[in-house]
Amino acid sequence: MTFPTFDFNGLEAVRLTAPDGATAIVTCLGAQVVSWIPAGGSEQLYLSPRARFESDTPIRGGVPLIFPQFADNGPLPRHGFARTSAWEVTDIRQFEDSVIAVFTLNSDEVTEDLWPHRFRAEFTVAVSGSRLDLELDVENTEEEGGPSFDFQAALHTYLKVKEVEQSPLTGLHGLRYRDRCDGQDKEDTGTELLVDDEVDRLYTSVRRPLMLQDGRRTVALYHEGFSEMVVWNPWEYKCAELDDMPPNGFRHMLCVEPAAVMQPIELAPGQNWWGRQTLACV
Repeated sequence: MTFPTFDFNGLEAVRLTAPDGATAIVTCLGAQVVSWIPAGGSEQLYLSPRARFESDTPIRGGVPLIFPQFADNGPLPRHGFARTSAWEVTDIRQFEDSVIAVFTLNSDEVTEDLWPHRFRAEFTVAVSGSRLDLELDVENTEEEGGPSFDFQAALHTYLKVKEVEQSPLTGLHGLRYRDRCDGQDKEDTGTELLVDDEVDRLYTSVRRPLMLQDGRRTVALYHEGFSEMVVWNPWEYKCAELDDMPPNGFRHMLCVEPAAVMQPIELAPGQNWWGRQTLACV
């Protein structure tokens, strides 16, 4: 079955519109959510004005899918190949109060040259009212008796803020994290995280929801299946090194991403795993 798509800056994309007017845009490249506007609201995701929209280039912003490798933790291209792969739209369904789309990526000769495993990945996007629900499902499609594999994954969510220095993130108090800026393991002792320098933290054993305050707006972040959380902002020094970000881009975004990095997911043939994130304006 063929589902309707449209041209988004030269890339094939799907626009989802819920009955209440909430919308999301997802590119087929990477199954990447590049826009989310709740019903009666405004854009909630940061998409760099310098983002490149090319068939083999990661899109800076939105929600890139990280699979099967996080960052440079292995021999694959940075953050794996899912975000630069062409995903197939396999379902779009309208319900009384929501709309969902399903995108699928199957292993093929191209992926197996990079990562010699057979898999099927599905990414489901649902939009309704003040909510955006995202779910990544990965299945090991090797035949019985075939090899197991392990992988890392993350939903690299760029949240849009008016001014990151005035946008506190709460819910991380008392949690341990790996500071990827200096490689040290630390404990978060503050009641809130307020960005005033480069931040690159990998929190472990994250079970409670997080809240991002941006003026009068609050975004709640819920997750299941993922046990870790990455919080990232490049600040002005690293931002200046990114040619697909404006010099002041770091001020208007904060990445808060559920992840499976330090504890990779292992799947035997026939097994599957899923991880979910819900964003809600409250």
